[in-house]
Amino acid sequence: MRRIAAKYLYTLTSTEPVVNGFVELEDDGTVIRTGVCADPAAEPFFYDGAVAPGFVNAHCHVELSYMKGLFRKGTGMAGFIDQINELRDTKSLEEKVCDLTVAMDSLWEQGVVAMADISNCDDSFAVKARHPMYTRTFLEVFGTEPEDCGAVMDGVRKLKKVADSFGIDAAPTPHACYTMSPELVTAVSVEGLKSGFLSFHSEETEEEEEMLKSGSGKMWENRKRAGMSVPPVTGKSSLLYFIDRLLAGRPAPFDEHILLVHECCMDQEGIDAAKAVMNHPFVAVCPLSNLFIHNVLPPIGLMRRNALKICVGTDSLSSNDDLNIVDELYCLQRNFPEVPLGELLTWASRNGAEFLAKPEFGALEPGRRPGLVLIDHLDVDGRLTAASKSRRL
Repeated sequence: MRRIAAKYLYTLTSTEPVVNGFVELEDDGTVIRTGVCADPAAEPFFYDGAVAPGFVNAHCHVELSYMKGLFRKGTGMAGFIDQINELRDTKSLEEKVCDLTVAMDSLWEQGVVAMADISNCDDSFAVKARHPMYTRTFLEVFGTEPEDCGAVMDGVRKLKKVADSFGIDAAPTPHACYTMSPELVTAVSVEGLKSGFLSFHSEETEEEEEMLKSGSGKMWENRKRAGMSVPPVTGKSSLLYFIDRLLAGRPAPFDEHILLVHECCMDQEGIDAAKAVMNHPFVAVCPLSNLFIHNVLPPIGLMRRNALKICVGTDSLSSNDDLNIVDELYCLQRNFPEVPLGELLTWASRNGAEFLAKPEFGALEPGRRPGLVLIDHLDVDGRLTAASKSRRL
C-alpha cells in the first residue's frame, strides 16, 4: 500500500481540493480511500503542491512529433496547411518513430495516462501497442474529390486492420469540412460511429467559416489555386455543416461520444444544434495550438455557460512548442482567470476519461486506478504559475 499526501488533493469528485489531503492506494495503483491528514508534518510523502488524477490528452497528433520547431507561427490556417504539405515526410521512418516515442514518453512522465490521438498512417502503432499509456487512435481521412470517396474508405479500412493487428483501439474518423468532400464526411462518420467514438476538427478558424458561409477567404483561395474541390457554400458554420453530413448518413440522436476539436468560432446556434442531435458531445480545446496558428482562443465562457464537457489537448508539435498539459492549463488560466484550478483539472482529466469511456481514470475514488500527477510551484492562492510543472507519482 502507498499513501500520498499534498497541500491540495484534487479528487475531482468535485472541483474543490481537499486541503492537506491524502490518498491511499493498493500496490497496483487502485485507490483505497482519500481523506484529510491529521498531522501533515507526520506524513512520509507530503508534497507542497497539488496532487490529482492522471491527465488525459484529448487531442494529439503524436506521429507529427518529427516536425517540432519547423513551423512559422501566426500564418493562419491556409499558411499552416501550406507548411504541412511542404514539410511532411522530411524525415525517415526511423527518425519519426524515435521522435514520437520521445514525445509519448515525455507525456507519460508528465502524468498523462491516456490519449485520444490522430493517425494518418501506421507510424505510431507499434509504439502505442507497447506503451503503458492508453491510447484510442482516430484514423483520420482526407479527400476533397467526390469520386475518390470509395478508394479513401477502402484505404482507411485497411489501415484499421493494421491497427487491429497491433491490438490498439482504433477506428476511422473525418478530419474537417475543408479537406473532405461531403460524401466522404458522411461515409467515414458512419463508419467511425460504429466504434462508439468520433473526432472532428470543427470551427478552428474564421478562414474555415468563410469557406462554408460565403465561398471566400484565404483557405477558399488556397484550395481553388491548388485545383482542389471546395466544400459547398451553405451559409452555415462548419459545425452545422458537419451535423448535416452526420444526419445524411444516419438519423439522430447520436448516442456515441463525439469530440468537437478546437471550436474557436463556436456560437450559441452551433451549441444548440449539437445538443439537439448528440447525446454525448465533448469539446477538446487546444489553446496553445490556436495561438500558434492564428492567435485566437475558443469561447470558454460560452462553453461553460452551456455546461459543455470541455477536454484539453495539446495538438501536435507542428503547431505547438511542446506537448504539455500544464502549459495548456496555465494558458487557459491566464486568459480565463475566472475558471478555478479544480475545474481546469476536471477538463484535463475526468472529462477526457469520460470521453474515452475509461472509468478507471479521471478521479480519486475507491476502485479506480487513475494514476497520480503532482503539479508544483503553485502561487499562494493555489493557482498555477509560469514555473508550474507536472510529474507522475
